[in-house]
Amino acid sequence: MSAITDRFADIRILRYEVDGFDTLPPIRKVLLYCLSQAALYGRDIIWHQNFEGNLLIRTLLESLYSHQKACGRIDGRLAEYMKCLWFANGIHHHYSNDKFVPKFSRSELYEWAYSLPGRKLESRINMPVNKALELVCPIIFDENLFGKKVSLEAGADVVKSSSVNFYRGVTQADVEAYYAESKDRHQLNSTLVMRDGGPEEIVWRLGGRYSKSLAYVSRWLNRAAQVAETEEQAAVIKQLVKYYETGAAADFAQFNIDWVKERTSTTDFINGFIEVYSDPMGYKGTWESIVQLVDSVGTRRVETISGAAQWFEDHSPIDDIYKKKQVCGVSMRVINAVMLGGDCYPHTPIGVNLPNEDSIREQYGSKSVSLNNITRAHHEASAESGVLREFAYSEEEVMRSRKYGRMADELHTQLHECLGHGSGCMKEGRRLDDLKAYGSTIEEARADLFALYFMADPKMTELGLMENPEPAWAHYDSYMRNGLLVQTARINRGKNIEESHMRNRMLICRYVLEKAGREVVELKVRDGKHYTVIHDYEALRKHFGQLLGTVQRIKSEGDYEAAKALVETYGVRLDDRLHAEVLRRYEALGVAPFTGFVNPRMTPVKVNNIICDVKIDYNEAYDEQMLRYSSEYGTAPSPSYTADELQRMIDKRR
Repeated sequence: MSAITDRFADIRILRYEVDGFDTLPPIRKVLLYCLSQAALYGRDIIWHQNFEGNLLIRTLLESLYSHQKACGRIDGRLAEYMKCLWFANGIHHHYSNDKFVPKFSRSELYEWAYSLPGRKLESRINMPVNKALELVCPIIFDENLFGKKVSLEAGADVVKSSSVNFYRGVTQADVEAYYAESKDRHQLNSTLVMRDGGPEEIVWRLGGRYSKSLAYVSRWLNRAAQVAETEEQAAVIKQLVKYYETGAAADFAQFNIDWVKERTSTTDFINGFIEVYSDPMGYKGTWESIVQLVDSVGTRRVETISGAAQWFEDHSPIDDIYKKKQVCGVSMRVINAVMLGGDCYPHTPIGVNLPNEDSIREQYGSKSVSLNNITRAHHEASAESGVLREFAYSEEEVMRSRKYGRMADELHTQLHECLGHGSGCMKEGRRLDDLKAYGSTIEEARADLFALYFMADPKMTELGLMENPEPAWAHYDSYMRNGLLVQTARINRGKNIEESHMRNRMLICRYVLEKAGREVVELKVRDGKHYTVIHDYEALRKHFGQLLGTVQRIKSEGDYEAAKALVETYGVRLDDRLHAEVLRRYEALGVAPFTGFVNPRMTPVKVNNIICDVKIDYNEAYDEQMLRYSSEYGTAPSPSYTADELQRMIDKRR
């Protein structure tokens, strides 16, 4: 089922299967269908959040793509650009944050647009075709205009140099001053704009920004509440709808509390404005959704980890003042994804830990999930890619990875999500967003280091999770190999690392490489190629633990200057010669470095116009799904602004 269904640019598209769906009771399928509809109706929100002009560009180019497809002759350059646009939910690469530029020319774009029959295009874009092209062409073809979705460059005004649509007319200094004075510093769901009287928040809610999209999301959530598994689950769903109605941070906090406390249902979901990776300031949440079906067999295994949460906290190699005295409410589930939406589609995480609010974590706990069917699809598609054999130094590494690799990756994810993110505590009055642009990287490094340190602990054997430390050593090989070498194949030569997870991995690996010394771990050259070689796994583990202590202190104290120094020193810049070597080696393999997914298609079975069952299939092609989603779930007007507004925005950037 995980066979590659499409391949373009640096991306491969896979399918995932929802194990056990067909054997569910009909009412449970209906619940999953309603939650899935709510997931899909938020799609236009993420496009608009990523960049103001994305919806106009998507509508225009989808019209060209659909027309060429109907004529049986899609230009390959248009197809590649369109598929990349869909994958990134906009014009900027989902990982590098750089704008990607098409291989076709402006004149060809004009020619294709004017070849469309009738006035169908004008009715879709709500403006004359020539005006749309005047606006779109500079954005698409000028690589420096809105060139970065998220800018994290040290010393730059990251608000003004980022293209994300969270701020308008304000500078980084304006944002910092506003939230330093604001009583509610954590309004995830708002755009900060400059008015005559100063900065003002436009809240994303029913009756506010994204009202039409959220109305559809709320409608399907209300239907889901009617067929919820338990009264508690129904109450959780209704609280989320209330939050979408009011937009109040307090209502979202209450939803998170209710959601964490509800642990009995076999279905669950993520839905809302949650992760702040796309905000250079770390304040605003992108909209995302994952609909989940619990894997009972896998969950019984990971409950062993969550059940020992207090032991792990007590034995963490951090200062005692940063440890939680009492860990509460930590849970871990292995789930199968049923539907992916918003910022989780088509590229998706393999593990999630929520809520992100530290005060809720400390008082009520958190929920973690490991996405079993997504992880399985990744491993099956990657098994024979050749990357392991090319970058592993020895046959022993290759064999150990093939024997333990998937198990070790899953254990790392479970420790990272279930315990890593939920560990430690903040100094009174401090928050993660005190670290500003470096907060996400520090938090991911903290969770990774927690997992790296403890997966090699004898406690793993005691808990029955490993028979010997070999899986941990396999993961240490993989982590160092990926962090220093393989992951850089995702970065264009001459560019810095921008994405927080990649910065985190590079930071950890480069730091321990420098501090541990060659007798522990080294970059070794053989036949002109670099490899990571670990000589002393136990000593390396100690260095992971020491770095965890440093990173926890930085987070707990909100030490911005220390976070900046650590990330900028170890996590941002690449060695050009080594990077060029990795790019050559990876390109020779012909492997796409990025992976995404098509969702299954769910079809309701109705009797007297009431949904009584749901059928599922996995045959929809990538482009078919994307075009259908735009047609069926397009809720935002295109454009969602006037042509003059977009023109003024372009003029300011020139």
